[in-house]
Amino acid sequence: MVEVKHVSKTYGSKKVIENLSVDIQPGKITSFIGSNGAGKSTLLSMLSRLISKDEGQVLLHGRDIHSIKPNDLAKELSILKQSNHIDLRIQVRDLISFGRFPYSQGRLTKGDWVEINKAIHYMELEEIQERYIDELSGGQLQRAYIAMIIAQDTDYVMLDEPLNNLDMKHSVQIMKSLRKMVEEMGKTVVIVIHDINFASCYSDRIVALKHGEIVREGPTEEMINSEMLKEVYDMDIPVQLINGERICLHFK
Repeated sequence: MVEVKHVSKTYGSKKVIENLSVDIQPGKITSFIGSNGAGKSTLLSMLSRLISKDEGQVLLHGRDIHSIKPNDLAKELSILKQSNHIDLRIQVRDLISFGRFPYSQGRLTKGDWVEINKAIHYMELEEIQERYIDELSGGQLQRAYIAMIIAQDTDYVMLDEPLNNLDMKHSVQIMKSLRKMVEEMGKTVVIVIHDINFASCYSDRIVALKHGEIVREGPTEEMINSEMLKEVYDMDIPVQLINGERICLHFK
């Protein structure tokens, strides 16, 4: 389990996260939702040690993540940032192989290639694995990055707005893949996501943030209701049950 205990983060005079505590339950998809500037990406970055906290603790299996060696942490927890840019002309297959670095240190073994090939198959990238990444569409490239995370083979997978700039088809494809990672591979997935309906349809738990604090958190079926959405987004958002899913009608 990942435990966040009373963490705070300040940039200049602005308190971005303030005295926040939350537990990330294993074997589930947890979505961080909230308006721009709510602190979602900052919280995710502190969870993964991309940025340091000013106060509090982040514990992984009871250990402070700052006490864990970087290579050891990379075998337990992986993160895909909001913007990824690799200034190299490499093939998809080579990009995915980067996920094995914590194990291979750049010297790939047959065992590493087994995991790389599994990730390629899992994300259905066989047909484009030898294409160069600068030739890919946004959706294809995002699938390749997620395959890289799968190849890293960590129990905890964290993604910052993985649906950014993707069309509907690729967004659904990515979310289905994350759902499969939880159900078939036992992963724990934490995502920052703006589309409330994707959060509603694919998450097990939702953490709603506003002004650097948690407004509410809990199982998705308890969280997706007009009262909670009004509190988080300052909007009147009707919720309807469609094919068993709670759909938020926020278009008007």
